[in-house]
Amino acid sequence: MMTKATHKSAVQKSLSQQTVAVRGGLNSDEQHGAVIPKISLSTCYQFEEFGKPRQFDYGRKSTPNRDSVETTIATLEGGVDAILTNSGMSAIHLLSVALLSPNDLVVAPHDCYGGSYRLFNSLSQKGYFKAQFVDQSDLEALKNVLALKPKLVLIETPSNPLLRVVDIEQIAKLAHEAGALVLVDNTFMTPILQSPFTLGADIIVHSCTKFLNGHSDLLAGVLVFNNQTLADHVLWWSNNIGTANSSFDAYLLQRGLRTLSVRVLTQQANALSIVAFLANHPKIAAVHHPSLPSTPGHEIAKKQQKGFGSLLSFELNTSADNIPKFVEQLQIFTLAQSLGGTESLLSHPTTMTHSGITAEARQAAGISDQLLRISVGLENIDDLINDLEQALAVI
Repeated sequence: MMTKATHKSAVQKSLSQQTVAVRGGLNSDEQHGAVIPKISLSTCYQFEEFGKPRQFDYGRKSTPNRDSVETTIATLEGGVDAILTNSGMSAIHLLSVALLSPNDLVVAPHDCYGGSYRLFNSLSQKGYFKAQFVDQSDLEALKNVLALKPKLVLIETPSNPLLRVVDIEQIAKLAHEAGALVLVDNTFMTPILQSPFTLGADIIVHSCTKFLNGHSDLLAGVLVFNNQTLADHVLWWSNNIGTANSSFDAYLLQRGLRTLSVRVLTQQANALSIVAFLANHPKIAAVHHPSLPSTPGHEIAKKQQKGFGSLLSFELNTSADNIPKFVEQLQIFTLAQSLGGTESLLSHPTTMTHSGITAEARQAAGISDQLLRISVGLENIDDLINDLEQALAVI
């Protein structure tokens, strides 16, 4: 079994998350005393002597920069270890390869991220494993599929793009009783607003491309574990199939983490103001955000989250033909299919993030052609609301 180097960049687990995020990797340079860790671009490392490798030996397995950011993220999530990958989808694919066999079943939400849906669906069609998608807020439907004894249950809450919230603790308990491992996608909430391990998760996944980095300039994913044996098993597969990202990307991710707390909380405050504006606008048919009592899972969100987050979606009270006119009128919001950056982004799930799933599947998940999703950034809130207001005026 492959394990990581024994010496990892120290992060005190007793510190607050804000301090952990800021100080991860600092003061680790023993050669020059640099406060900020340097970028180690080497892919290979000299052995101390014959048969005696150093802490790092080959870059596909681990590097100083990747090791440092993995330690920081694991500490933020309250886990024992983490494995950084070259994208969020790569992280989910790695876990699928490491854990699943052809007769194993994966259970995923019927309204999960389109990329996760596409990956599980396409690999199941090729016979790598079996996959079923279920409304996890429907307790009877969930129990029926868990009776099939799945190997892995994915929980994504809040969901993408309708921000529905499901009860992690309840689902995890039922999944464990069925013998399944529980994987929670914590990309939307981040460890600042939600702590899945305290609710029963076995593994946490993030697209680090989003909030953890926060600057829309790198691709990365991470798996966080609360069991070292499981982490070591998945690490062997990571090295085997080559899912690692570069040291430079790891360095940028570490830098992005330093502002995680202030970014997430400021973006959330902006989002609450936008929700209040849209909820009272006559040209808006519906607004989806966990802060609203009308959003499914609102009461659960108040219990299991430390905030409501900065992702929201809304449906225009008009025909789908007017969507391009509204989007083209926006001056600040950028039409792009990512989230979590400092800049505000808008996406149209039907033609962007969820275009890879069938119209029938979108309809079953409640994703209409009039639905738009916003990732709220750090711009001045008055400017953001004014931009939405003037764009709504043209439809």
